[in-house]
Amino acid sequence: MQHATAASVLGNFDDNSFDYFGVHSRFFKKDSKFFVETDGPDGKLATFEVKYTFGIYPLQQYLSEFPDGRIQALSIAWDSRPKDQGGQRWFHLYPNEEIKHDDVLHWTKLNQNWNFMCAECHSTGVQKNYDATNDSFHTTWTEISVGCEACHGKGSRHINWAHSQRSWFGKDDDPRKGLAVLLNERDGVAWHPDPKTGNPQHSIAAALPRREVETCGLCHARRGEFSEDWVPGQPLSDTHAVSLLARGLYYADGQMRDEVYNYGPFKQSKMFQAGVTCSDCHEPHAAKLRAPGDGVCLQCHASDKYEVASHNRHEGVTPAVACASCHMPASTYMVVDKRHDHSLRIPRPDLSVKLGTPNACNDCHADQSAQWAADAIERWHGSVRKGFQNYAEAFQASWADRADATTLLAVVAASPTASAIARASALSELHSRVSPANIELARKGLADPDPMVRVAALGMLDGLPGERIWPLVSSLLSDPSRGVRIRAMSVLAAVPPANLPAPGRAPFERAAAEFVAAQRLNADRPEARSTLGNFYASRRLTADAESEYKAALRLSPQYSPAAINLADLYRQLGRDAEGESVLRTAITSSRRDGGLHHALGLTLTRQKRLNDALSEFRTASELEPDRSRYAYVYAVALHSSGHIGDSTNVLKENLTRHPGDRDTLLALITFSRDAGDIGAALEYAEQLSRATPNDRELTRVIDDLRARLKR
Repeated sequence: MQHATAASVLGNFDDNSFDYFGVHSRFFKKDSKFFVETDGPDGKLATFEVKYTFGIYPLQQYLSEFPDGRIQALSIAWDSRPKDQGGQRWFHLYPNEEIKHDDVLHWTKLNQNWNFMCAECHSTGVQKNYDATNDSFHTTWTEISVGCEACHGKGSRHINWAHSQRSWFGKDDDPRKGLAVLLNERDGVAWHPDPKTGNPQHSIAAALPRREVETCGLCHARRGEFSEDWVPGQPLSDTHAVSLLARGLYYADGQMRDEVYNYGPFKQSKMFQAGVTCSDCHEPHAAKLRAPGDGVCLQCHASDKYEVASHNRHEGVTPAVACASCHMPASTYMVVDKRHDHSLRIPRPDLSVKLGTPNACNDCHADQSAQWAADAIERWHGSVRKGFQNYAEAFQASWADRADATTLLAVVAASPTASAIARASALSELHSRVSPANIELARKGLADPDPMVRVAALGMLDGLPGERIWPLVSSLLSDPSRGVRIRAMSVLAAVPPANLPAPGRAPFERAAAEFVAAQRLNADRPEARSTLGNFYASRRLTADAESEYKAALRLSPQYSPAAINLADLYRQLGRDAEGESVLRTAITSSRRDGGLHHALGLTLTRQKRLNDALSEFRTASELEPDRSRYAYVYAVALHSSGHIGDSTNVLKENLTRHPGDRDTLLALITFSRDAGDIGAALEYAEQLSRATPNDRELTRVIDDLRARLKR
């Protein structure tokens, strides 16, 4: 980030224009300042001064400051690549989607706000300073761009050390050179090639987590900040919620899908597990690789084993196939920015055939099928598929609601060789499948050395009665990691203060204060306000909860969870008519949000307006067919209204999409039995039993159905 000057601005501001879905934007200069005329927060053309530049290559964005302290990033950016590469032009970051002024992605709105979305990573020593009372910012920084202190901590002692080196007397011989944080994990470490395998071996056991990777992760991770007290080198989970291998962000095998940056992918890799750090490959001060091209890999990997045709199978190909071509395929973000996947995986076109995940082979051979690529790999390397990331089947099963998802996820969560982020992700996916049979996985996760896993284990238990899991979770209210402490607090928040054991009250209150502070830091975001509302609601502080939900909707009327939570709060207070009003208002801003229609259906049902409720349930299930719960509730409502055949058809369709959905199967068992179709009921019961083999109540139902079938 830089101030906008003739030296820093790369874009063409010589009265240049750009058209986007009928909006004619103009870039021009006046009195040595830079301006853009474009659509403002009300959708009308207005002129805005460009105060800052953002980025250099392959694109540069421009920031405008508003009177309330908001700094907003224009969605029209400058392509700074050379002209022969398609650059030297204005382009829109959402070229195929019309982003209007009332969209949260519009450049003047919430999700293009620099103070929250960008500042922490692009400047040094940022203090957001959001004033919730006046809905304004007074954001400050110690350095406008990324400086030394971003990675090494406060630098005053280092400056004193440097001055002492010029002195004839009293030189400071501090081996740390006065640096607050010394990222020296590579010192004294060597990589020795194994003569049998050609693979490098780390000379010492790798530390987990590692200071350098956590430091780089601050800006190279998909994460959300909940504390500004981060210190370089400490685990990122102490001050940030790191995104796991979640649907929509990653493919089932862990390849990056959305913009997840490098931290999450790299922490999946075999190289990370072996002890590789970021600076083994990257020179951080020059922002270059340690060696050109494949040389960075051949620092450790023996060239006579890997730089040969028997390994790469692409001899004589022009241009030459690089290591990164197969093991670090690139995806393009922000239209022009290519980024390599740092999970450093073995290409698996066989998984593409089975699960639909992408693979590096077909990135180049786009005219061939995944089966063609899988056959080639099998001819070269045999039928046994190797690789470090072996969890694609488990996550695919979970995302598709397959009956075997629980078993497969448990294997990943318990694996001693799986990466911490994979185990954490498996525990997180087990949240909706927690049972007495797998709760031991959560117990072990709570003791994991990686805070990311402890946080996920807590997430697995979220929703269980707080008093029941207090003995399991309460010790984590005093965990060394702030991220773990506030997650433990959210899991236990509903425990009444009077029921807290005396020794646990002080840690509980301290963690509660940290939880509230974490949300207050992000009071400019509807997510944080709604989360705080949930916390207050669980603590039975209904007036505070109502206030937070309303604040979230003022910040973003499109933020549907706040509307749903507020309506549910009104349900608890016997104020369903107000809940209906909240939901209908939210629907005017987000008509295609299935959750809003589903919640409205529930509200109308409680008001005994069943026909209106059925319409909302149907809309919810049509808008979001991947949400099995919506179809299930719609089917139950149909059945209750006497539409028996329609109800059964909806359940069967839902079961086709979600073969292991317990609620759907239970409904089909009950409805089939009540209709006298004992054979169908038994078939559905046996299908459910295969997914939950130790369910005693289900076993009793099956025995009863078999007995009735014999009569």
